[in-house]
Amino acid sequence: MFARRLSVQRIDAAGERHACPIRWIDNFAMRNFTNDADFDDTFPAADGVLEAGHRVPLDRLQPAMEDWFRRKGYLKTGERLEVIEATRQA
Repeated sequence: MFARRLSVQRIDAAGERHACPIRWIDNFAMRNFTNDADFDDTFPAADGVLEAGHRVPLDRLQPAMEDWFRRKGYLKTGERLEVIEATRQA
């Protein structure tokens, strides 16, 4: 189990939040297993949920994911990504 649970939300042009599909998150995570060691300690857990180790830099994770999602066509013009640490439920 990873130490942190992160919420990954797509914010549409109207400001509504939507959980990013696990397939998007998995696509980013699999790419980064070989291309950026900073993001190796990540695990796509569910729609809108990414588990991560403490060495994953959140300040770099959000822009890297947003860039990847735009290049893949997942995020459209006017949409943005929010990645925040979520509280764990016992």
